[in-house]
Amino acid sequence: MQHSIAKTIDHTLLAPDATLEKIQKLCDEANTYGFASVCVNSGYVAAAKEALGDSDVAVCSVVGFPLGAMDTEAKAFEARRAIANGADEIDMVINLGWLKSGQLEQVKADIEALREATSGRILKVILETSMLTREEIVAVCEIARDTGADFVKTSTGFGGGGATVEDVRMMKETVGDGVQVKASGGVRDYATAVAMLEAGASRIGASAGIAIVTGAQDAGGGY
Repeated sequence: MQHSIAKTIDHTLLAPDATLEKIQKLCDEANTYGFASVCVNSGYVAAAKEALGDSDVAVCSVVGFPLGAMDTEAKAFEARRAIANGADEIDMVINLGWLKSGQLEQVKADIEALREATSGRILKVILETSMLTREEIVAVCEIARDTGADFVKTSTGFGGGGATVEDVRMMKETVGDGVQVKASGGVRDYATAVAMLEAGASRIGASAGIAIVTGAQDAGGGY
């Protein structure tokens, strides 16, 4: 039964000490279990693409990760380079400081620039919901929807909090049917993954993908 949700999982390794050997292992696991993608930092996109070979597992790259406070042009350049190296999907982090300052037009311009840079690829917009108010979550979801993003994503997993069922449900209610929701951060077992999917998520970002699909105990305690 657990294996039926494998195709919703972005099998993730974003640790700063990730080695090429660990990236290879991540890709081997993704092939074995049939995950939707491997999610890696942009410097490992080419290695992941090579490791996956002819697999139908996608390569997902984070951009502006994990703070989101980079210059917009730098984020767009990183996205274009990741795509040139083989990325199929881009998960960008919004500028939380701009949002908290009420600079919604700059937040919108940031997402728009990444939408342009990722034309033809899947774009996910990371909110870091644990740091946001309900009103801020709704505002970013509306901006992401209106700028043509494919997904809104709860968290980086590095911001002190992760996905909650309540936030996933609110995000899905805000974006409607035209945009999908990715729940990430703290999803480490099958029951939690199912709860996120039932709340409206269609993708799960997790380093515990194997534990989720096998029902095993996750010993990693990571993303």
